[in-house]
Amino acid sequence: MRKVLLMNGPNLNMLGVRDPAIYGSDTLASIEQMVEEYGRAHGVQVDCFQSNHEGTLVDALQAAHGNYDGIVYNPGAHTHYSYALHDAVECIDVPVVEIHISDISKREEFRRTSVIAPACIAQVKGLGKEGYLRAIDILLKSWEGAEDGR
Repeated sequence: MRKVLLMNGPNLNMLGVRDPAIYGSDTLASIEQMVEEYGRAHGVQVDCFQSNHEGTLVDALQAAHGNYDGIVYNPGAHTHYSYALHDAVECIDVPVVEIHISDISKREEFRRTSVIAPACIAQVKGLGKEGYLRAIDILLKSWEGAEDGR
């Protein structure tokens, strides 16, 4: 069974409370449960992790090296300035899909650039909580290509 690490960064523990007009009314726990169930239905074990601390997230990415087949990662505000997280994603051998509930390209100017995306295999944005499932789909497709020798 493939293993995926679902990582969420700062303030995502406040989903359901923080600006529901942008982020929806679902809690992080309900999104994690949805992704875990979707993963199981597709033969994937999903482990969930959230932290508000950049160094803890770097440690989790480094620990994923050799232990996970993929990562779905919502870096939160770190998206826009954390070169440490970019470098952590870049130096591991695990494909990472960056996910954002809102469409960051249509938000405030400072939110429009991701410094982490260039180190990822894909970015999903603006699909709400469903974006997490599309990120799993991207990983599934990338594994199929690897198994086919592509």
